[in-house]
Amino acid sequence: MIYTVTVNPALDYVIQLKQVNRGEVNRADNCSFLAGGKGINVSQILNQLDIDNTAWGFVGGFTGKELVRQLNQRHIVNDFVTISDVTRVNVKVHAEEESEINAAGPNITAQEITAFKAHLSDLQKGDIVVLSGSLAPSLPVDFYKELLPTIKKAGADFVIDTTGQALLDTLSYKPLVIKPNHHELADLFNTTFASDKEMLECARKLLDMGAQNVMVSMAGKGGYLITPKHFYHAKAAVGTAVNSVGAGDSMIAGFVGTYVKTKDPAQSFRIGMACGAATAFTKDIAVKSQIDAVLPQINVEEIS
Repeated sequence: MIYTVTVNPALDYVIQLKQVNRGEVNRADNCSFLAGGKGINVSQILNQLDIDNTAWGFVGGFTGKELVRQLNQRHIVNDFVTISDVTRVNVKVHAEEESEINAAGPNITAQEITAFKAHLSDLQKGDIVVLSGSLAPSLPVDFYKELLPTIKKAGADFVIDTTGQALLDTLSYKPLVIKPNHHELADLFNTTFASDKEMLECARKLLDMGAQNVMVSMAGKGGYLITPKHFYHAKAAVGTAVNSVGAGDSMIAGFVGTYVKTKDPAQSFRIGMACGAATAFTKDIAVKSQIDAVLPQINVEEIS
């Protein structure tokens, strides 16, 4: 089983209009509420790949109820901890430019945190926990790291989608895969890359520090997968990128969902690249037909 964790989900209030006139009353052409969160995005792609998964996290108030209603409507199995505070609302304005106002998130009590950690008792050997997304301000900054000893003790694997020191602090627990982009990878080592060879050398260091696999996404230049024994490269699919939100989550979902079935990192990388591209080519998280349409373009080559 794969468990996705979104500790600070949101209802995204998407407002569409032709232009925004500052200081004036503006009339929207269309408005909608959409359940959002990085772990939720992962669950959506896993569903499209027909991979069993359960979404975990915190929800509260009328916004939390609507979020869960939408997940149920999409047939995303979920088991959120209900909190006394209200799930946040993020405002997305789509006009001549796209603007976002993201709320910080709810207050989560010590008792609610304990209730969430109790979920980890359900883990079994071979399960995978995907940890992704921002933390609510009331959670400790090392919240994800606090979960790792229990996850590993159960014999489960984990994937973490974060950056900087927060990522480095988890490597000793041996994440199944991490996915920095090339800019984030450079920042981890406080450097810049003059060539892909230099980039791959730094990615290899992350393996030495504990990561089991490292995917490096490079947008239009494709991506790399670094495993203990091999280096792989895949060119980017050809298409018009209209959406960056969720593409990275989709890439992780494709890798993890395939790996849990095949234990083949190269094949998992191929499906991950296809899922990421398919989401980038649509205004929402990709569906299976869109992933299948992109997949023939993705060729993984081993490099020396």
